[in-house]
Amino acid sequence: MSPRLFQLYLTRLIFSLVLLLSVSACQQAPTSYKTSIFSFGTIIQVEVSDVSPAQAQQVFTAIEDDLKRMHILWHPWQSGPLGRTNSLCGMTSTFSAPTSVIPLIIKAKQLAIQSDHLFNPAIGNLVKLWGFQQDTFDKNTLPEDDKIQALLKANPRMTDITIKGVRFTCNNPAVRIDLGGIAKGYALEKIIANLKQNYQIENIMISAGGDLKAIGQHGERPWVIGIRDPLATDRNTAIATVKAKSGDSIFTSGSYERYYLANNKHIHHIIDPRTGYPAKGSLSVTVIHPNATTADAAATALFVAGPKQWVEVANKMGIKYVLLIDDKNNVHMTQAMLDRIEFIKEPNSLFIVRP
Repeated sequence: MSPRLFQLYLTRLIFSLVLLLSVSACQQAPTSYKTSIFSFGTIIQVEVSDVSPAQAQQVFTAIEDDLKRMHILWHPWQSGPLGRTNSLCGMTSTFSAPTSVIPLIIKAKQLAIQSDHLFNPAIGNLVKLWGFQQDTFDKNTLPEDDKIQALLKANPRMTDITIKGVRFTCNNPAVRIDLGGIAKGYALEKIIANLKQNYQIENIMISAGGDLKAIGQHGERPWVIGIRDPLATDRNTAIATVKAKSGDSIFTSGSYERYYLANNKHIHHIIDPRTGYPAKGSLSVTVIHPNATTADAAATALFVAGPKQWVEVANKMGIKYVLLIDDKNNVHMTQAMLDRIEFIKEPNSLFIVRP
């Protein structure tokens, strides 16, 4: 096991040994319970308020069970349902796809079209070529340009896929689906729906590597979320905070997650489907949207769009709240987002898009 994975597992073990009961001296302060779960290659942090210890434990068990199941179903390179779908897509044009992956693929196709294919889960072969379809990246080397250009020429898109019932038609053998840009959002949406329906949970926040969904409140106050400073070495350093409204999904795509160094270059995992190379121009993009699946895909699409094109793509995807930090550490954001956040540190320059 790599040192990085060991550290993540150790962190999960430490957090999961006990349920952390936090009660302040104030009578109005909430009783909240926290735990952490390792899944989807990251630490999933959960905080639930206004429940009994037994209810909290039930919730944590349900979430962990759901995450384990979803991780297997949607893993892009291991031998699960999505892996089998990718194998069949490369060998034959039409086949019966596993029902466990069809709804997510349909949603991914819809969002790809809305984003003008800047969010493009069909480029799994490019993601693999750059070395990001594996658990560790410390031995990665830069891919050859001719291999990148060959995959670009094949032009795999989600519109190459047609689904009718369970019949899955793949019209381009270069399609390899990687749902890493949407799976966490879809998972959080499903988990929250299950908790509300079957456990009557009204106040909970689930954070998956900084991407989160919140419902209800933390006692009598809202959940307060930090927006990470992409240039800070400490991942807990925030450039701003936002008070989450019930039902908010707050997602960030950043060049500081999932990267490696090769030939003195910082190689991050967000591939621009137009160039075949890691997207340029952005350090991070944070979006807020009621639907976690949409927020997840939009954060990726707007990161790829960069400071010159993000407004157009945000409008097409119906994203009202956006904060983009470009590669010069300037902040670009919508007026709606400015109205909701509080800066902790002043940005180099601030560019506001008003309706």
